[in-house]
Amino acid sequence: MSTAEILAELPALTADERALLFIRLCELQEADLIQGFGPTEEEKKLLDAEWEQFQRDGDHGRPWQEVFSELRAKLK
Repeated sequence: MSTAEILAELPALTADERALLFIRLCELQEADLIQGFGPTEEEKKLLDAEWEQFQRDGDHGRPWQEVFSELRAKLK
């Protein structure tokens, strides 16, 4: 089956079927990254630039547990 055929069939799938496909695609992408098929040189430069900006920013946000606790408290 070609990529075009697969893409054409996606709208016919149920949400559960698409979710399963998404999970499998993520697993395959992760395997590729582990096996060395990581970001391109251009992507690495972008990631490095964003990391430097993040380091300069100084505001690294808050732990998700803290935010989650606040949201739960607001719902009560």
